[in-house]
Amino acid sequence: MSAILDKLIFYFEYPFVRYALIVGILIALCSSLLGVTLVLKRFSFIGDGLSHVAFGAIAIASVLNLSSQMVLVLPITILCAILLLRTGQNTKINGDAAVAMVSVGALAIGYLLLNIFSASSNLSGDVCSTLFGSTSILTLTKVEVWVSAALSLVVIVVFLLFYHKIFAVTFDENFANATGTDASRYNLLIATVIAIIIVLAMNLVGSLLISALVIFPALSAMRIFKNFKAVIIFSATLSVICAASGITISILVGTPVGSTIVAVDILAFSTCYILDKISGGIR
Repeated sequence: MSAILDKLIFYFEYPFVRYALIVGILIALCSSLLGVTLVLKRFSFIGDGLSHVAFGAIAIASVLNLSSQMVLVLPITILCAILLLRTGQNTKINGDAAVAMVSVGALAIGYLLLNIFSASSNLSGDVCSTLFGSTSILTLTKVEVWVSAALSLVVIVVFLLFYHKIFAVTFDENFANATGTDASRYNLLIATVIAIIIVLAMNLVGSLLISALVIFPALSAMRIFKNFKAVIIFSATLSVICAASGITISILVGTPVGSTIVAVDILAFSTCYILDKISGGIR
């Protein structure tokens, strides 16, 4: 135990490790806040769709040799989030069909562009790290940390300011509209915030694992609590703990960061599921 503690202290002396932990915790916190809303609205897979869109945007940015990929990736992902929301409200195209179309299309086009135009000598490695996360979270610069922190703060402030409106839209859009709340406007806000979270999470867990970061803490919290506010608070707390634990284990053992965080999230969900079954049996 002493050896592990000494190793942790040694690693945390390096700024890049502290940067990774800070950004990881902020991303986990933001993901958990909107995750509950997405699960309750039965629109969980919007995270998957947008993550694949972000992959396609990253492919375009790589082909164009942009120094800062976020300049292109963030606007494209937000635009597609709005498109998904509008298309999902179309009676001819259901929400899940819209997500599937955008998701598969963006993934295919992104991979095609990388194959045709990429000058990288390790294309398979680049694609794999983008899909499943990489050690790039451990190579963040101070500027990237500040940008991530600023965007995370925006997400948290927006959620806190519009908490009651988001609550109303989450549970009953028709009632929200009847009381004077413009549900479509707040759905648009939710979609935009989710797009920001997806772009932030790309370096941490990769495009294929982002949904786990959004969904698992929410589902775990719902097993323990039934009150919306309690679910939000527990989900955020659990998500931060899982992210910090996953990053720490990854650094100590040398496992992939994103996969390790998701594995810890799965373990947390399994624990909450068992506790729910035990307490249900006792009741």
